[in-house]
Amino acid sequence: MVAFRRLGWNFSLERAAEAARELGRPLVVLEPLRCGYRWASDRFHRFVIDGMAEHSSRLVRSNVLYHPYVEPRPGAGQGLLEALAARACLVVTDDFPAFFLPRMLQAAGERLKVRLEAVDSNGLFPLRAAERAFVTAFDFRRTLQKVLPEHLDEMPAADPLAANLPKRLPALPEEILRRWPAAGEDLLAGKPGSLAALPIDHAVAPVPEVRGGDAAGAAVLERFLKDRLKGYGEGRNQPEEAVTSGLSPYLHFGFVSAHQLFAAVAGRERWTPARLGTGSRGAKEGWWGMSAAAEKFLDEAITWREVGFNLASRRDDHDRWESLPEWARRTLEAHVGDPRPEVYDFAGFEQARTHDELWNAAQRQLVREGCIHNYLRMLWGKKILHWTASPREALEVMIELNNKYALDGRDPNSYTGIFWCLGRYDRPWAPERPVFGTIRYMSTESTRRKLKVNGYLARYGEGLPLFG
Repeated sequence: MVAFRRLGWNFSLERAAEAARELGRPLVVLEPLRCGYRWASDRFHRFVIDGMAEHSSRLVRSNVLYHPYVEPRPGAGQGLLEALAARACLVVTDDFPAFFLPRMLQAAGERLKVRLEAVDSNGLFPLRAAERAFVTAFDFRRTLQKVLPEHLDEMPAADPLAANLPKRLPALPEEILRRWPAAGEDLLAGKPGSLAALPIDHAVAPVPEVRGGDAAGAAVLERFLKDRLKGYGEGRNQPEEAVTSGLSPYLHFGFVSAHQLFAAVAGRERWTPARLGTGSRGAKEGWWGMSAAAEKFLDEAITWREVGFNLASRRDDHDRWESLPEWARRTLEAHVGDPRPEVYDFAGFEQARTHDELWNAAQRQLVREGCIHNYLRMLWGKKILHWTASPREALEVMIELNNKYALDGRDPNSYTGIFWCLGRYDRPWAPERPVFGTIRYMSTESTRRKLKVNGYLARYGEGLPLFG
């Protein structure tokens, strides 16, 4: 369990449980957490370990032997999967197309002596159902409208462990437990100081109000449907209106699934497949046969989220400059020599020390809460492009800040947002401007005219501590 860290709505876990029943063998769930990955910090570790604690509690009296392993130092976990696989008849894992997981999966496939199955539980549209990488959201949406109906019948079980399983394995072998012990109670319980011994970035602190885990994700989803969905269409872009879902971190770490989200929205809307539109025009609204707010949300949660997964599964360089459209690279490179109105170094950006109080407020929200309001996140990226010496440097700054602090960073959807600021899934815009070329332009002045931001500035503005 490395990407879809949940006990329900999970094709991977469902496949493992199904195989255990077919083969008459006990099911073991290994949920590991490395410490040597880039950007490892207290913030991300605590969020994942919250889920581990929940899984440990829920499975303790089940027929599933659950082993939560938190690596104490880089490389300490090496060999654990092989040791378990040497005693197994099948290994099932998650097929996630980004960060270090594809390389880890490939290495496991080369080392293990037993059958390894990687299962796609990323979204409603299976990664391998597409024959190519899409370059516009419109084109992807049009394809979804054509082929997605046949996949809506392929929903994972809400509880894949409900049916009887073979008798629980009493314990892992002692030699495995000595070398790779389960995470301790203090660590799982979040006892103060329990993360201190781990070699991770302790300066990036957990977000106290945001807990990880399946139950926390389900509660955020329920809150959104109950209190926020009805205002989503009109209020999503307003920083002072609490209508955004807050689900992105839970989707990224796999505590909530796209199928679970869709089923909950459809249930709230009393929707049936008979209400689906016909044809594949690629329109943003009207195809689902739901309310305008629900359709707006599904376009973000399915079209825009899954187009990023499509690219990540097709291109190893989806997180690098070379993956930008040719027209975008050409226009940005043509304006590399343009004078910038301001130029900041990385520390100036990270510490929110620019001349722009709205940009600084967005950066403060990112550092303190692990997120930026949806609309201001676009402005945040556009102004980094405006205030760096080159577009390549701008990309590096955006990726570093986002992946260091954002709870939904390091995700295909997160990279979609970053690269959109540089032209991905967009088109050339006239007039051609300094620095931007024909990349879509955004300004703080126009943003402040469109949006109500005084309350946002009061909450995240100057004079408040950057780190909470």
